[in-house]
Amino acid sequence: METTTSWTLEKPTRSPFAMPSGLPGWLAGRIMLWTNRQQDLLDLLDVQAGEQVLEVGYGPGGLIRLLQRTSARRICGVDPSSQMHDLAARPHRAEIATGRIDLRLGTADRTGFGDAEFDCVVSVNNVAIWPDLQAGLSELHRVTRAGGRVLIAWHGGTRPSRIARSLALPEDKAAHIERGLRSLFSVVTRHELASLTIWAAVR
Repeated sequence: METTTSWTLEKPTRSPFAMPSGLPGWLAGRIMLWTNRQQDLLDLLDVQAGEQVLEVGYGPGGLIRLLQRTSARRICGVDPSSQMHDLAARPHRAEIATGRIDLRLGTADRTGFGDAEFDCVVSVNNVAIWPDLQAGLSELHRVTRAGGRVLIAWHGGTRPSRIARSLALPEDKAAHIERGLRSLFSVVTRHELASLTIWAAVR
């Protein structure tokens, strides 16, 4: 199992949820698919016809499946785990072949995409395990077009499950995310969904 470093912990972690690999990674991916219900987030994302969307940290691909049903012109994603790439890509082979869906290996701070390429960028339940928060936020800013939007979600919300409640960030860490976004984006708002805390920013 690979080791990664999180800006929130400031020490290495071997959690299979941080860098899924092997059997523990496969099980972590299945748990993420079962427990991450993201329709409310998709409603807040409000993808419009013809938009290009990037998901940072797509994991097993739960949100990619929902985005596939929208009228987005192009749906892209980056994730550091080759195992999650294979799992997320499996249901979308036809649309990957046509180029509508483009799933790559990458990280929040190194997406590999071009400047101002996306109308919307979204990250769900992985911001707290990025190695470098500000580098990740700067990269999201870079790949978002002027007037585009960024949504960053983490466990929390108004009716969190026991697991989500245990993973919710302390307020000083949550405030750090908001300050980082405000240093880069023109408008930043915070939303509490049932099981997610979301920071929404406009470039």
